[in-house]
Amino acid sequence: MRKPLALFFPLYTTTLLMLLGSGLLTTYISLRLSAVHVSGAMIGAIIAANYIGLVIGGKVGHILIARVGHIRAYVSCSGIITAAVLGHGLTDIIPVWVVLRLIIGLCMMVQYMVLESWLNDQAEANQRGVVFGFYMVASYLGMALGQVVLMLNSDLGVSTLIVIALCFALCLVPIALTTRTNVGHMSPAPMELKFFIGAIPKVLAITLLIGMVVGSFYGLAPIYTSQQSLSTQQTGLFMALAIFAGLLAQFPLSWLSDRYNRNMLMRINAILLAVAAIPLALLTHISFPLLLGIGFIVSLMQFTLYPLVVALANDMIEPERRVSLSACLLMAFGVGACIGPLAVGALIEPLGGNILYAFFALCGGGIVALSRTSKKEEETQMAVDAPVPHIAMPDSLSSSPLSPALNPAFDEQMIQETMPAPENVVEPRSEESETAEEQEEESKYPPQGADPEVDTGLQRAFTLLEDSVSEEITDKTIHK
Repeated sequence: MRKPLALFFPLYTTTLLMLLGSGLLTTYISLRLSAVHVSGAMIGAIIAANYIGLVIGGKVGHILIARVGHIRAYVSCSGIITAAVLGHGLTDIIPVWVVLRLIIGLCMMVQYMVLESWLNDQAEANQRGVVFGFYMVASYLGMALGQVVLMLNSDLGVSTLIVIALCFALCLVPIALTTRTNVGHMSPAPMELKFFIGAIPKVLAITLLIGMVVGSFYGLAPIYTSQQSLSTQQTGLFMALAIFAGLLAQFPLSWLSDRYNRNMLMRINAILLAVAAIPLALLTHISFPLLLGIGFIVSLMQFTLYPLVVALANDMIEPERRVSLSACLLMAFGVGACIGPLAVGALIEPLGGNILYAFFALCGGGIVALSRTSKKEEETQMAVDAPVPHIAMPDSLSSSPLSPALNPAFDEQMIQETMPAPENVVEPRSEESETAEEQEEESKYPPQGADPEVDTGLQRAFTLLEDSVSEEITDKTIHK
């Protein structure tokens, strides 16, 4: 248990700092815009821009990492995010904020791809579950600490933006100083969207609804709390407890999902979500302790839905398609996370902040309706042993298209067959062609960091010094 934590400690530290800044930024933007009376529709557009950037970043990240390597890709994106965060303090023009949020989302997806592919490449097959678990804990802990920072520093001015920028600047230090730079090249999981739309349309629709719920919560829950006349510290506590509920819910969920029908569990969770959200949807004003209690229960339910729908989808799809399935589910979730904030944000201004939890109740009812299956549909399920992948769904997707490779449910052979690296394509070739291809591959993906075998300028200076000393000794010997 200690070995993976010590081995990947720099990556976990980077993840914690990155998510701390990201979680704090999302809540800060919502509260800041609400304080200056920006319309809910515009706030929703800014939140949606973040998720659009995440979806686009899946493709951009693969190209960037392939060209410049993992460390350079991460460091460059961290620099861009830091500049974009500080850019929020330079202007109050909302369309500029939309563009900045899109850029941040795109760069954060590249960072996720760097971290997850790095962890997957360096982790042993028998330790991947532990490595992945620590990664999720670091993600949740970072998001919760971001809300704690908001409680300690309630100022919505430039000082909070500076703290966020510091987090994104410091998160590149551990990964830049690590000596484990020999990360292998890996292709992203392919998506067979047309096949899955025909095979599991209800599951994709449920995933879309879950994305709408989670995306709306992270972006617009601070708007709801501000309309409940909560202070910045109280909003931070509310969001921190909600994120803690997401972490807490994973442990009983994994136990229950291995013993009971997952479709039934998802239906029950959706019903409980709808029932728990109704009081917050109907009551205009509610006491703070009661708001914390009900909000905690709602978060318990909403954060268990995505892992359950992923496990259910894996039950219904052949094993060789599961890696592609995860990529499609992430895309469906991302699209839903874009739609949700836009739809709810447009309704908050005329209907009030309570519409957020009314929307949760409506989505819960939709999930219940879609999860109803006939006996014939249940018989088509092809596997009953697909474990629940514990995927945190924070204010960002918290998972890249490479995340299926980190899932302990997938074995090494399945990952390599579904996501083949370009150098693994089997073709008949001679020894000379193999040598040429190896040299070309080495030049295409050069190692990162200083190579101890390379004759650097310092080494040449030292060699010249040695030569001059040896010549002086030889001259003295000859003269003697």
